Amino acid sequence: MQYDPTNPLIVQGDRSILVEVDNPKYAEARDALAPFAELEKSPEHIHTYRLSSLSLWNAAAAGMAADEMVEVLRRFSKFPLPSNLGPDITELVSRYGRVRLEKYDGETDAELPSLRLVCTDVALLEELARQPKVRDYLRQRLDKTSFLVDAGHRGVLKLALIGVGYPAEDLAGYTEGEALPMKLRTLSRGGIPFVVRDYQRDAGEIFYAGGDVRGGSGVIVLPCGAGKTIVGICAMCMIQRKTLILTTGITSVKQWHREILDKTDLEDGQVAEYTGECKEIADVTLATYQILSHRNDKTEAFPHFEIFDKEDWGLIIYDEVHLLPAPVFRVTAQIQARRRLGLTATLVREDGREGDVFSLIGPKKYDVPWRELEQRGWIAEASCCEVRIGLPDDQRMEYAVAEWRNKYRIASENPAKDDIVGVLLRRYRDSRVLIIGQYLTQLRQLAKRYKLPLITGQTANPEREDLYKKFRLGEVRHMILSKVGNFALDLPDANVLIQISGTFGSRQEEAQRLGRILRPKTGGEVAHFYTLVTRDTREQDFAHHRQLFLTEQGYTYEILDGPELIAQSDSVALTHAPS
Repeated sequence: MQYDPTNPLIVQGDRSILVEVDNPKYAEARDALAPFAELEKSPEHIHTYRLSSLSLWNAAAAGMAADEMVEVLRRFSKFPLPSNLGPDITELVSRYGRVRLEKYDGETDAELPSLRLVCTDVALLEELARQPKVRDYLRQRLDKTSFLVDAGHRGVLKLALIGVGYPAEDLAGYTEGEALPMKLRTLSRGGIPFVVRDYQRDAGEIFYAGGDVRGGSGVIVLPCGAGKTIVGICAMCMIQRKTLILTTGITSVKQWHREILDKTDLEDGQVAEYTGECKEIADVTLATYQILSHRNDKTEAFPHFEIFDKEDWGLIIYDEVHLLPAPVFRVTAQIQARRRLGLTATLVREDGREGDVFSLIGPKKYDVPWRELEQRGWIAEASCCEVRIGLPDDQRMEYAVAEWRNKYRIASENPAKDDIVGVLLRRYRDSRVLIIGQYLTQLRQLAKRYKLPLITGQTANPEREDLYKKFRLGEVRHMILSKVGNFALDLPDANVLIQISGTFGSRQEEAQRLGRILRPKTGGEVAHFYTLVTRDTREQDFAHHRQLFLTEQGYTYEILDGPELIAQSDSVALTHAPS
Protein backbone atom coordinates (compact mmCIF):
# COMPACT_ATOMS: atom_id res chain seq x y z
CA MET A 1 0.00 0.00 0.00
CA GLN A 2 1.22 3.49 -0.91
CA TYR A 3 0.66 6.84 0.83
CA ASP A 4 -2.88 8.11 0.07
CA PRO A 5 -3.49 11.69 1.30
CA THR A 6 -7.21 11.45 0.49
CA ASN A 7 -7.81 8.89 3.25
CA PRO A 8 -8.88 9.97 6.79
CA LEU A 9 -7.07 7.44 9.06
CA ILE A 10 -3.63 7.40 10.62
CA VAL A 11 -3.24 3.92 12.11
CA GLN A 12 -0.55 3.56 14.76
CA GLY A 13 1.35 0.60 16.14
CA ASP A 14 -0.06 1.02 19.66
CA ARG A 15 -3.52 0.17 18.24
CA SER A 16 -4.71 3.78 18.32
CA ILE A 17 -6.28 5.35 15.24
CA LEU A 18 -6.42 9.05 14.41
CA VAL A 19 -9.37 10.09 12.24
CA GLU A 20 -9.65 13.39 10.34
CA VAL A 21 -13.18 14.67 10.92
CA ASP A 22 -13.11 17.12 8.00
CA ASN A 23 -12.12 14.45 5.47
CA PRO A 24 -14.82 13.65 2.84
CA LYS A 25 -14.47 9.95 3.69
CA TYR A 26 -14.91 10.52 7.44
CA ALA A 27 -18.50 9.29 7.81
CA GLU A 28 -17.83 6.14 5.77
CA ALA A 29 -14.66 5.38 7.74
CA ARG A 30 -16.36 6.05 11.09
CA ASP A 31 -19.17 3.61 10.32
CA ALA A 32 -16.69 0.98 9.12
CA LEU A 33 -14.62 1.35 12.32
CA ALA A 34 -17.58 1.25 14.71
CA PRO A 35 -18.00 -2.57 14.87
CA PHE A 36 -14.46 -3.19 16.16
CA ALA A 37 -12.98 0.06 17.55
CA GLU A 38 -13.81 2.33 20.50
CA LEU A 39 -13.81 6.13 20.44
CA GLU A 40 -11.50 7.61 23.10
CA LYS A 41 -11.24 11.33 22.31
CA SER A 42 -13.23 13.65 20.06
CA PRO A 43 -11.90 17.20 19.80
CA GLU A 44 -12.98 19.27 16.81
CA HIS A 45 -10.77 17.99 13.99
CA ILE A 46 -9.03 14.74 14.98
CA HIS A 47 -10.78 11.86 16.75
CA THR A 48 -8.89 9.05 18.45
CA TYR A 49 -10.10 5.43 18.34
CA ARG A 50 -8.63 2.43 20.15
CA LEU A 51 -8.57 -1.24 19.14
CA SER A 52 -9.21 -2.63 22.61
CA SER A 53 -9.31 -6.34 23.38
CA LEU A 54 -13.02 -6.14 24.25
CA SER A 55 -13.95 -4.26 21.07
CA LEU A 56 -12.12 -6.86 18.96
CA TRP A 57 -13.72 -9.77 20.85
CA ASN A 58 -17.20 -8.27 20.45
CA ALA A 59 -16.60 -8.01 16.72
CA ALA A 60 -15.30 -11.59 16.60
CA ALA A 61 -18.36 -12.85 18.49
CA ALA A 62 -20.56 -11.10 15.92
CA GLY A 63 -18.80 -13.00 13.16
CA MET A 64 -16.30 -10.39 11.93
CA ALA A 65 -12.95 -11.88 10.96
CA ALA A 66 -9.57 -10.33 11.72
CA ASP A 67 -8.85 -10.03 7.98
CA GLU A 68 -12.00 -7.92 7.54
CA MET A 69 -10.90 -5.55 10.31
CA VAL A 70 -7.42 -5.18 8.83
CA GLU A 71 -8.91 -4.56 5.40
CA VAL A 72 -11.06 -1.69 6.78
CA LEU A 73 -7.93 -0.10 8.26
CA ARG A 74 -5.97 -0.61 5.05
CA ARG A 75 -8.76 0.85 2.90
CA PHE A 76 -9.01 4.11 4.86
CA SER A 77 -5.42 4.61 6.07
CA LYS A 78 -3.20 7.40 4.71
CA PHE A 79 -0.04 5.42 5.37
CA PRO A 80 0.94 1.75 5.15
CA LEU A 81 -0.23 -0.10 8.25
CA PRO A 82 2.38 -0.68 10.98
CA SER A 83 3.93 -4.09 10.43
CA ASN A 84 2.92 -5.31 13.88
CA LEU A 85 -0.75 -4.36 13.62
CA GLY A 86 -2.09 -7.16 11.42
CA PRO A 87 -0.50 -9.93 13.51
CA ASP A 88 -1.62 -8.21 16.75
CA ILE A 89 -5.25 -8.01 15.62
CA THR A 90 -5.18 -11.58 14.31
CA GLU A 91 -3.73 -12.89 17.57
CA LEU A 92 -6.20 -11.04 19.78
CA VAL A 93 -9.22 -11.97 17.69
CA SER A 94 -8.10 -15.62 17.68
CA ARG A 95 -8.27 -15.69 21.46
CA TYR A 96 -12.05 -15.59 21.33
CA GLY A 97 -13.23 -19.17 20.98
CA ARG A 98 -9.90 -20.92 21.60
CA VAL A 99 -11.46 -21.93 24.90
CA ARG A 100 -14.99 -23.33 24.85
CA LEU A 101 -17.57 -24.31 27.41
CA GLU A 102 -19.60 -27.32 26.34
CA LYS A 103 -22.22 -29.56 27.86
CA TYR A 104 -20.79 -32.76 29.41
CA ASP A 105 -22.92 -35.88 29.05
CA GLY A 106 -20.61 -38.32 30.83
CA GLU A 107 -21.14 -39.67 34.34
CA THR A 108 -20.05 -37.59 37.37
CA ASP A 109 -20.57 -37.74 41.10
CA ALA A 110 -22.40 -34.38 41.00
CA GLU A 111 -26.20 -34.16 41.29
CA LEU A 112 -26.44 -31.21 38.86
CA PRO A 113 -25.47 -31.34 35.16
CA SER A 114 -21.83 -30.67 34.48
CA LEU A 115 -19.90 -28.84 31.79
CA ARG A 116 -16.47 -29.24 30.36
CA LEU A 117 -13.90 -26.60 29.50
CA VAL A 118 -12.32 -27.50 26.15
CA CYS A 119 -9.14 -26.21 24.51
CA THR A 120 -7.40 -28.11 21.74
CA ASP A 121 -4.20 -26.15 22.44
CA VAL A 122 -2.89 -28.42 25.20
CA ALA A 123 -0.14 -26.05 26.31
CA LEU A 124 -2.59 -23.14 26.59
CA LEU A 125 -5.04 -25.25 28.59
CA GLU A 126 -2.22 -26.23 30.93
CA GLU A 127 -1.28 -22.57 31.37
CA LEU A 128 -4.87 -21.51 32.06
CA ALA A 129 -5.36 -24.33 34.56
CA ARG A 130 -2.51 -22.86 36.60
CA GLN A 131 -3.96 -19.35 36.64
CA PRO A 132 -5.14 -18.53 40.21
CA LYS A 133 -8.32 -16.87 38.84
CA VAL A 134 -9.24 -19.97 36.83
CA ARG A 135 -8.03 -23.08 38.64
CA ASP A 136 -10.51 -22.84 41.55
CA TYR A 137 -13.38 -23.45 39.12
CA LEU A 138 -11.93 -26.54 37.43
CA ARG A 139 -12.60 -30.07 38.66
CA GLN A 140 -10.79 -33.18 37.47
CA ARG A 141 -9.14 -33.43 34.11
CA LEU A 142 -11.21 -35.43 31.63
CA ASP A 143 -8.56 -35.80 28.93
CA LYS A 144 -5.63 -33.81 27.59
CA THR A 145 -7.92 -31.14 26.06
CA SER A 146 -10.66 -30.70 28.69
CA PHE A 147 -11.57 -30.24 32.36
CA LEU A 148 -14.82 -30.97 34.16
CA VAL A 149 -16.64 -27.87 35.44
CA ASP A 150 -19.58 -27.54 37.83
CA ALA A 151 -22.54 -25.98 36.02
CA GLY A 152 -22.88 -23.49 38.88
CA HIS A 153 -19.44 -22.08 38.04
CA ARG A 154 -20.31 -21.32 34.41
CA GLY A 155 -20.59 -17.56 34.92
CA VAL A 156 -17.69 -16.98 37.28
CA LEU A 157 -15.40 -19.12 35.13
CA LYS A 158 -16.24 -17.02 32.07
CA LEU A 159 -15.45 -13.89 34.09
CA ALA A 160 -12.14 -15.41 35.17
CA LEU A 161 -11.20 -16.37 31.62
CA ILE A 162 -11.86 -12.91 30.19
CA GLY A 163 -9.79 -11.56 33.07
CA VAL A 164 -6.76 -13.54 31.89
CA GLY A 165 -7.33 -12.62 28.24
CA TYR A 166 -9.02 -15.72 26.81
CA PRO A 167 -12.80 -15.18 26.58
CA ALA A 168 -14.68 -18.46 26.37
CA GLU A 169 -17.19 -19.23 23.66
CA ASP A 170 -20.17 -20.63 25.56
CA LEU A 171 -21.64 -23.58 23.67
CA ALA A 172 -23.16 -25.36 26.67
CA GLY A 173 -26.74 -24.64 25.65
CA TYR A 174 -29.70 -23.63 27.79
CA THR A 175 -32.51 -24.94 29.93
CA GLU A 176 -35.51 -24.74 27.63
CA GLY A 177 -37.89 -23.32 30.24
CA GLU A 178 -41.65 -23.61 30.37
CA ALA A 179 -43.37 -23.33 26.98
CA LEU A 180 -45.29 -20.13 26.23
CA PRO A 181 -47.02 -20.07 22.84
CA MET A 182 -47.28 -16.46 21.62
CA LYS A 183 -47.21 -14.55 18.37
CA LEU A 184 -47.07 -10.99 17.13
CA ARG A 185 -50.22 -9.19 16.06
CA THR A 186 -50.62 -7.63 12.62
CA LEU A 187 -53.06 -5.12 14.13
CA SER A 188 -52.48 -3.65 17.58
CA ARG A 189 -55.30 -3.86 20.07
CA GLY A 190 -56.18 -0.32 19.10
CA GLY A 191 -56.67 -1.45 15.50
CA ILE A 192 -53.48 0.21 14.20
CA PRO A 193 -51.43 -1.83 11.68
CA PHE A 194 -48.27 -3.15 13.31
CA VAL A 195 -45.21 -4.08 11.24
CA VAL A 196 -41.84 -4.99 12.75
CA ARG A 197 -39.07 -2.91 11.17
CA ASP A 198 -36.42 -4.82 9.26
CA TYR A 199 -33.60 -4.03 11.70
CA GLN A 200 -35.76 -5.01 14.68
CA ARG A 201 -36.50 -8.40 13.13
CA ASP A 202 -32.85 -8.85 12.12
CA ALA A 203 -31.72 -8.10 15.69
CA GLY A 204 -34.16 -10.65 17.12
CA GLU A 205 -33.16 -13.33 14.61
CA ILE A 206 -29.42 -12.79 15.14
CA PHE A 207 -29.93 -13.10 18.90
CA TYR A 208 -32.03 -16.27 18.56
CA ALA A 209 -29.83 -17.81 15.82
CA GLY A 210 -32.50 -20.37 15.02
CA GLY A 211 -32.14 -21.99 18.44
CA ASP A 212 -28.48 -22.90 17.79
CA VAL A 213 -26.20 -23.02 20.87
CA ARG A 214 -24.36 -19.98 19.48
CA GLY A 215 -27.56 -17.97 19.89
CA GLY A 216 -29.66 -17.28 22.93
CA SER A 217 -27.40 -14.91 24.83
CA GLY A 218 -26.01 -11.51 23.95
CA VAL A 219 -26.61 -7.78 23.75
CA ILE A 220 -28.55 -5.76 21.17
CA VAL A 221 -27.39 -2.13 20.83
CA LEU A 222 -29.90 0.31 19.30
CA PRO A 223 -30.47 4.05 19.79
CA CYS A 224 -33.13 5.30 22.19
CA GLY A 225 -36.35 5.65 20.24
CA ALA A 226 -35.44 2.86 17.80
CA GLY A 227 -37.75 0.31 19.44
CA LYS A 228 -35.61 -1.94 21.63
CA THR A 229 -38.82 -3.08 23.37
CA ILE A 230 -40.09 -4.44 20.06
CA VAL A 231 -36.80 -6.34 19.60
CA GLY A 232 -37.35 -7.94 23.01
CA ILE A 233 -40.91 -8.88 22.11
CA CYS A 234 -39.73 -10.38 18.79
CA ALA A 235 -37.18 -12.50 20.69
CA MET A 236 -39.92 -13.70 23.06
CA CYS A 237 -42.09 -14.75 20.11
CA MET A 238 -39.17 -16.65 18.53
CA ILE A 239 -38.16 -18.45 21.73
CA GLN A 240 -41.76 -19.15 22.90
CA ARG A 241 -40.81 -19.61 26.56
CA LYS A 242 -41.71 -18.19 29.93
CA THR A 243 -39.92 -14.84 30.26
CA LEU A 244 -38.59 -12.61 33.05
CA ILE A 245 -37.99 -8.97 32.04
CA LEU A 246 -35.83 -6.79 34.30
CA THR A 247 -35.88 -3.04 33.82
CA THR A 248 -35.06 0.32 35.38
CA GLY A 249 -38.24 1.42 37.13
CA ILE A 250 -42.01 1.30 37.40
CA THR A 251 -42.53 3.62 34.41
CA SER A 252 -40.54 1.23 32.25
CA VAL A 253 -42.46 -1.76 33.64
CA LYS A 254 -45.75 -0.10 32.68
CA GLN A 255 -44.44 0.68 29.20
CA TRP A 256 -43.31 -2.93 28.60
CA HIS A 257 -46.65 -4.18 29.96
CA ARG A 258 -48.62 -1.98 27.54
CA GLU A 259 -46.46 -2.92 24.55
CA ILE A 260 -46.60 -6.68 25.20
CA LEU A 261 -50.40 -6.68 25.44
CA ASP A 262 -50.73 -4.33 22.45
CA LYS A 263 -48.36 -6.15 20.10
CA THR A 264 -48.84 -9.85 21.00
CA ASP A 265 -51.73 -12.26 21.47
CA LEU A 266 -50.97 -12.74 25.18
CA GLU A 267 -53.86 -12.04 27.55
CA ASP A 268 -53.70 -9.65 30.49
CA GLY A 269 -53.53 -12.47 33.05
CA GLN A 270 -50.40 -13.83 31.39
CA VAL A 271 -48.38 -10.65 32.10
CA ALA A 272 -47.61 -9.63 35.69
CA GLU A 273 -45.57 -7.01 37.54
CA TYR A 274 -43.13 -7.66 40.38
CA THR A 275 -42.33 -4.23 41.84
CA GLY A 276 -42.58 -2.25 45.04
CA GLU A 277 -46.27 -1.73 44.25
CA CYS A 278 -47.26 -5.36 43.65
CA LYS A 279 -45.49 -8.70 43.53
CA GLU A 280 -47.17 -11.04 41.09
CA ILE A 281 -45.68 -13.70 38.82
CA ALA A 282 -47.08 -14.94 35.51
CA ASP A 283 -45.92 -16.35 32.16
CA VAL A 284 -44.25 -13.00 31.47
CA THR A 285 -43.09 -11.20 34.61
CA LEU A 286 -41.80 -7.62 34.68
CA ALA A 287 -39.53 -6.66 37.59
CA THR A 288 -37.37 -3.67 38.46
CA TYR A 289 -33.68 -3.71 39.28
CA GLN A 290 -34.52 -1.74 42.41
CA ILE A 291 -36.80 -4.38 43.91
CA LEU A 292 -34.36 -7.19 43.10
CA SER A 293 -31.42 -5.40 44.74
CA HIS A 294 -33.46 -4.20 47.74
CA ARG A 295 -32.64 -5.44 51.23
CA ASN A 296 -33.28 -3.95 54.65
CA ASP A 297 -29.62 -3.91 55.64
CA LYS A 298 -26.28 -4.83 54.07
CA THR A 299 -25.79 -7.90 56.25
CA GLU A 300 -28.79 -9.85 54.95
CA ALA A 301 -29.30 -11.71 51.70
CA PHE A 302 -31.30 -10.21 48.85
CA PRO A 303 -34.80 -11.52 49.57
CA HIS A 304 -36.20 -11.08 46.07
CA PHE A 305 -33.48 -13.03 44.27
CA GLU A 306 -35.59 -16.16 44.71
CA ILE A 307 -37.61 -14.97 41.69
CA PHE A 308 -34.74 -16.17 39.47
CA ASP A 309 -34.85 -19.74 40.79
CA LYS A 310 -38.43 -20.54 41.70
CA GLU A 311 -39.81 -20.25 38.15
CA ASP A 312 -38.87 -22.17 35.02
CA TRP A 313 -37.76 -19.23 32.88
CA GLY A 314 -36.70 -19.81 29.28
CA LEU A 315 -35.58 -16.22 28.68
CA ILE A 316 -34.39 -13.34 30.87
CA ILE A 317 -34.35 -9.87 29.28
CA TYR A 318 -32.16 -7.14 30.82
CA ASP A 319 -33.47 -3.76 29.67
CA GLU A 320 -30.93 -0.90 29.77
CA VAL A 321 -28.26 -3.53 30.49
CA HIS A 322 -25.58 -0.82 30.85
CA LEU A 323 -27.29 0.10 34.16
CA LEU A 324 -27.29 -3.44 35.55
CA PRO A 325 -26.48 -3.14 39.29
CA ALA A 326 -23.64 -5.15 40.80
CA PRO A 327 -25.89 -7.43 42.94
CA VAL A 328 -27.81 -8.49 39.83
CA PHE A 329 -24.51 -9.20 38.08
CA ARG A 330 -23.75 -11.65 40.89
CA VAL A 331 -27.00 -13.55 40.55
CA THR A 332 -26.67 -13.50 36.76
CA ALA A 333 -23.41 -15.42 37.14
CA GLN A 334 -25.46 -18.20 38.74
CA ILE A 335 -28.18 -18.47 36.07
CA GLN A 336 -26.10 -19.03 32.96
CA ALA A 337 -28.35 -21.92 31.90
CA ARG A 338 -31.11 -19.44 31.00
CA ARG A 339 -31.14 -17.54 27.71
CA ARG A 340 -30.19 -13.90 28.34
CA LEU A 341 -30.90 -10.84 26.19
CA GLY A 342 -29.43 -7.44 27.02
CA LEU A 343 -30.90 -4.30 25.46
CA THR A 344 -29.12 -0.94 25.51
CA ALA A 345 -28.39 2.24 23.58
CA THR A 346 -24.74 2.14 24.65
CA LEU A 347 -22.48 -0.55 26.08
CA VAL A 348 -20.50 2.17 27.87
CA ARG A 349 -20.42 1.61 31.63
CA GLU A 350 -18.82 4.29 33.77
CA ASP A 351 -17.77 1.61 36.29
CA GLY A 352 -15.71 -0.16 33.63
CA ARG A 353 -17.67 -3.42 33.85
CA GLU A 354 -18.22 -3.86 30.11
CA GLY A 355 -16.26 -7.11 30.40
CA ASP A 356 -18.81 -8.39 32.92
CA VAL A 357 -21.63 -7.66 30.48
CA PHE A 358 -19.70 -9.56 27.77
CA SER A 359 -19.16 -12.59 30.04
CA LEU A 360 -22.43 -12.80 31.97
CA ILE A 361 -25.05 -11.52 29.51
CA GLY A 362 -23.20 -12.23 26.28
CA PRO A 363 -21.27 -10.47 23.53
CA LYS A 364 -22.68 -7.69 21.39
CA LYS A 365 -24.81 -9.39 18.74
CA TYR A 366 -26.25 -6.47 16.81
CA ASP A 367 -25.53 -2.77 16.46
CA VAL A 368 -26.70 -0.08 14.03
CA PRO A 369 -25.13 3.38 13.78
CA TRP A 370 -27.48 6.09 15.04
CA ARG A 371 -26.97 8.21 11.92
CA GLU A 372 -27.99 5.30 9.66
CA LEU A 373 -31.36 5.00 11.40
CA GLU A 374 -31.72 8.78 11.29
CA GLN A 375 -31.14 8.81 7.53
CA ARG A 376 -33.77 6.10 7.12
CA GLY A 377 -36.29 8.10 9.15
CA TRP A 378 -36.55 5.64 12.06
CA ILE A 379 -35.24 8.17 14.58
CA ALA A 380 -35.47 11.95 14.45
CA GLU A 381 -32.70 14.20 13.16
CA ALA A 382 -31.18 15.99 16.16
CA SER A 383 -29.43 19.32 16.63
CA CYS A 384 -27.10 19.39 19.68
CA CYS A 385 -26.04 22.65 21.31
CA GLU A 386 -23.86 23.37 24.33
CA VAL A 387 -24.69 26.75 25.90
CA ARG A 388 -21.81 28.14 27.98
CA ILE A 389 -22.60 30.52 30.82
CA GLY A 390 -20.31 32.27 33.30
CA LEU A 391 -20.77 32.15 37.06
CA PRO A 392 -22.19 35.34 38.62
CA ASP A 393 -19.51 37.47 40.28
CA ASP A 394 -20.71 36.68 43.80
CA GLN A 395 -20.32 32.93 43.15
CA ARG A 396 -16.96 32.98 41.41
CA MET A 397 -15.15 33.40 44.73
CA GLU A 398 -17.30 30.68 46.32
CA TYR A 399 -16.27 28.34 43.50
CA ALA A 400 -12.60 29.38 43.70
CA VAL A 401 -12.27 28.48 47.41
CA ALA A 402 -14.58 25.44 47.41
CA GLU A 403 -13.36 21.91 48.14
CA TRP A 404 -12.59 20.01 44.93
CA ARG A 405 -15.52 17.65 45.41
CA ASN A 406 -17.96 20.57 45.80
CA LYS A 407 -16.92 22.54 42.72
CA TYR A 408 -18.98 20.46 40.29
CA ARG A 409 -22.23 21.02 42.16
CA ILE A 410 -21.65 24.78 42.50
CA ALA A 411 -21.05 25.00 38.74
CA SER A 412 -24.02 22.75 37.95
CA GLU A 413 -26.44 24.82 40.04
CA ASN A 414 -25.30 28.11 38.49
CA PRO A 415 -28.36 30.40 38.89
CA ALA A 416 -27.54 32.13 35.61
CA LYS A 417 -28.80 28.97 33.88
CA ASP A 418 -32.35 29.86 34.94
CA ASP A 419 -32.45 32.84 32.57
CA ILE A 420 -31.25 30.67 29.67
CA VAL A 421 -34.04 28.20 30.42
CA GLY A 422 -36.51 31.10 30.19
CA VAL A 423 -35.10 32.16 26.81
CA LEU A 424 -35.45 28.62 25.44
CA LEU A 425 -38.95 28.18 26.85
CA ARG A 426 -40.03 31.33 25.02
CA ARG A 427 -38.30 30.22 21.83
CA TYR A 428 -40.07 26.85 21.96
CA ARG A 429 -43.33 27.94 23.54
CA ASP A 430 -45.38 25.77 21.17
CA SER A 431 -43.07 22.73 21.31
CA ARG A 432 -43.03 19.76 23.70
CA VAL A 433 -40.10 20.66 25.99
CA LEU A 434 -38.47 18.50 28.67
CA ILE A 435 -36.10 20.10 31.21
CA ILE A 436 -33.94 17.55 32.98
CA GLY A 437 -31.37 17.83 35.76
CA GLN A 438 -29.53 16.23 38.61
CA TYR A 439 -30.18 18.43 41.66
CA LEU A 440 -33.66 18.66 43.19
CA THR A 441 -33.17 22.12 44.73
CA GLN A 442 -32.31 23.50 41.31
CA LEU A 443 -35.28 21.75 39.68
CA ARG A 444 -37.76 22.94 42.31
CA GLN A 445 -36.56 26.49 41.88
CA LEU A 446 -37.13 26.31 38.12
CA ALA A 447 -40.54 24.70 38.58
CA LYS A 448 -41.58 27.52 40.92
CA ARG A 449 -40.19 30.32 38.72
CA TYR A 450 -41.77 29.10 35.48
CA LYS A 451 -44.83 27.40 37.04
CA LEU A 452 -44.08 24.03 35.46
CA PRO A 453 -44.92 20.51 36.67
CA LEU A 454 -42.00 18.62 38.21
CA ILE A 455 -41.57 14.84 38.34
CA THR A 456 -38.99 13.33 40.71
CA GLY A 457 -38.42 9.94 42.28
CA GLN A 458 -40.79 10.97 45.08
CA THR A 459 -43.69 11.70 42.70
CA ALA A 460 -46.42 9.11 43.22
CA ASN A 461 -46.80 6.81 40.23
CA PRO A 462 -50.47 7.71 39.50
CA GLU A 463 -49.56 11.42 39.45
CA ARG A 464 -46.53 10.67 37.29
CA GLU A 465 -48.54 8.68 34.76
CA ASP A 466 -51.22 11.41 34.69
CA LEU A 467 -48.63 14.08 33.86
CA TYR A 468 -47.07 11.90 31.16
CA LYS A 469 -50.54 11.39 29.64
CA LYS A 470 -51.25 15.15 29.66
CA PHE A 471 -47.87 15.76 27.99
CA ARG A 472 -48.66 13.21 25.27
CA LEU A 473 -52.06 14.85 24.70
CA GLY A 474 -50.57 18.35 24.56
CA GLU A 475 -52.41 19.57 27.68
CA VAL A 476 -48.96 20.08 29.26
CA ARG A 477 -46.25 21.23 26.85
CA HIS A 478 -43.33 21.99 29.17
CA MET A 479 -42.27 19.67 32.01
CA ILE A 480 -39.32 19.28 34.39
CA LEU A 481 -37.83 15.88 35.23
CA SER A 482 -35.20 14.65 37.64
CA LYS A 483 -33.03 11.62 36.80
CA VAL A 484 -36.23 9.56 36.47
CA GLY A 485 -36.37 11.02 32.97
CA ASN A 486 -33.12 9.35 31.90
CA PHE A 487 -34.81 6.22 30.59
CA ALA A 488 -37.99 4.48 29.49
CA LEU A 489 -40.18 7.52 28.88
CA ASP A 490 -42.98 6.97 26.37
CA LEU A 491 -43.22 10.61 25.25
CA PRO A 492 -42.90 10.36 21.47
CA ASP A 493 -43.84 14.00 20.79
CA ALA A 494 -41.08 15.52 22.95
CA ASN A 495 -38.88 17.46 20.54
CA VAL A 496 -36.79 19.77 22.76
CA LEU A 497 -34.69 18.76 25.75
CA ILE A 498 -32.84 21.21 28.01
CA GLN A 499 -30.23 19.54 30.22
CA ILE A 500 -29.33 21.82 33.12
CA SER A 501 -27.15 19.40 35.10
CA GLY A 502 -26.02 15.79 34.97
CA THR A 503 -24.12 12.97 36.61
CA PHE A 504 -20.53 14.15 36.25
CA GLY A 505 -19.01 12.81 33.00
CA SER A 506 -21.56 10.09 32.28
CA ARG A 507 -21.55 9.27 28.55
CA GLN A 508 -24.39 6.81 28.98
CA GLU A 509 -26.58 9.48 30.59
CA GLU A 510 -25.91 11.93 27.75
CA ALA A 511 -26.97 9.28 25.24
CA GLN A 512 -30.07 8.36 27.24
CA ARG A 513 -31.17 11.98 27.53
CA LEU A 514 -30.77 12.71 23.85
CA GLY A 515 -32.78 9.55 23.27
CA ARG A 516 -35.80 11.08 25.02
CA ILE A 517 -36.42 13.23 21.92
CA LEU A 518 -35.38 10.88 19.11
CA ARG A 519 -38.75 9.32 18.35
CA PRO A 520 -39.56 10.12 14.68
CA LYS A 521 -41.54 13.36 14.30
CA THR A 522 -44.32 14.11 11.85
CA GLY A 523 -43.01 15.94 8.82
CA GLY A 524 -39.38 15.11 9.69
CA GLU A 525 -39.20 17.78 12.39
CA VAL A 526 -35.72 18.25 13.90
CA ALA A 527 -35.25 17.54 17.63
CA HIS A 528 -33.24 20.06 19.67
CA PHE A 529 -30.93 19.04 22.52
CA TYR A 530 -29.46 21.80 24.70
CA THR A 531 -27.00 21.25 27.51
CA LEU A 532 -26.26 24.23 29.78
CA VAL A 533 -22.67 24.34 31.05
CA THR A 534 -20.83 26.75 33.34
CA ARG A 535 -17.76 28.10 31.57
CA ASP A 536 -14.22 27.57 32.98
CA THR A 537 -15.30 25.03 35.61
CA ARG A 538 -15.19 21.30 36.26
CA GLU A 539 -18.65 21.06 34.69
CA GLN A 540 -17.22 22.12 31.33
CA ASP A 541 -14.50 19.47 31.62
CA PHE A 542 -17.07 16.80 32.40
CA ALA A 543 -19.36 18.00 29.57
CA HIS A 544 -16.62 17.21 27.06
CA HIS A 545 -16.40 13.64 28.36
CA ARG A 546 -20.21 13.24 28.41
CA GLN A 547 -20.39 14.07 24.72
CA LEU A 548 -17.83 11.45 23.71
CA PHE A 549 -20.25 8.63 22.93
CA LEU A 550 -22.59 10.79 20.86
CA THR A 551 -19.64 12.19 18.92
CA GLU A 552 -18.77 8.60 18.00
CA GLN A 553 -22.29 8.28 16.59
CA GLY A 554 -21.69 11.27 14.32
CA TYR A 555 -23.28 14.11 16.32
CA THR A 556 -21.57 17.47 16.68
CA TYR A 557 -22.28 20.11 19.32
CA GLU A 558 -22.71 23.74 18.33
CA ILE A 559 -21.24 25.99 21.04
CA LEU A 560 -23.45 28.95 21.98
CA ASP A 561 -22.66 31.85 24.32
CA GLY A 562 -25.29 32.31 27.03
CA PRO A 563 -25.23 36.13 27.22
CA GLU A 564 -25.44 36.37 23.42
CA LEU A 565 -28.45 34.03 23.47
CA ILE A 566 -30.18 36.31 26.01
CA ALA A 567 -29.29 39.43 24.01
CA GLN A 568 -30.71 37.92 20.82
CA SER A 569 -33.89 37.00 22.68
CA ASP A 570 -34.25 40.54 24.07
CA SER A 571 -33.67 41.97 20.59
CA VAL A 572 -36.39 39.79 19.09
CA ALA A 573 -38.77 40.75 21.92
CA LEU A 574 -38.16 44.48 21.29
CA THR A 575 -38.64 44.05 17.55
CA HIS A 576 -42.06 42.52 18.14
CA ALA A 577 -43.08 44.90 20.93
CA PRO A 578 -46.18 47.04 20.25
CA SER A 579 -45.39 50.65 19.29
